Amino acid sequence: MEILVLYYSLHGHTEAMARQVARGIESVAGAAARVRTVPPVSDGREVAARAVPDSGPPWATHEDLAECGGLALGSPTRFGNMAAALKYFLDGTSAEWFSGVLAGKPAAVFTSASTLHGGQESTLLSMMLPLLHHGMLITGLPFTEPGLIKTRGGGTPYGASHHSGWKGDKPLDATEAELCRALGARLAGVALRMASRA
Repeated sequence: MEILVLYYSLHGHTEAMARQVARGIESVAGAAARVRTVPPVSDGREVAARAVPDSGPPWATHEDLAECGGLALGSPTRFGNMAAALKYFLDGTSAEWFSGVLAGKPAAVFTSASTLHGGQESTLLSMMLPLLHHGMLITGLPFTEPGLIKTRGGGTPYGASHHSGWKGDKPLDATEAELCRALGARLAGVALRMASRA
């Protein structure tokens, strides 16, 4: 089963989280990660995004959503909300909403921010809203994960988070990476259990 890891990253922190979430997914037998990103939005004065990214994973398509067995959604924090690029992609999923292609599939969310109290939890909640409208089932991180207690950076029961530092110079610490992997493994495990009961 493929789990879609869909994210937007401007400075690479959310991308680093996506890689850890994908590692967690692939630690579960029978699960594979399909990693995708979205292009930045343009105000019309900029050059349109290339058909294929210069580096990293491919741009996400609506087929990726239809084919996935679960979804991990990641974005940097933008004033306590998801980034415009990711919202723009999600705003274009009316056909998937009408068809119900995502209904009943599990989902999880992750985010990064430059300050410790920069709106990580509200960003995670903002990403959950369209997923709930699609009928997805949200999986968070339970406090049985030791990292939630010992973290000095990111990590919430709503999803994985990362404190990248005011200058963006803080890489994922060991606990943040551990929580990203735990989120991916939890999502994959739930997706496989749900598929076995269908």
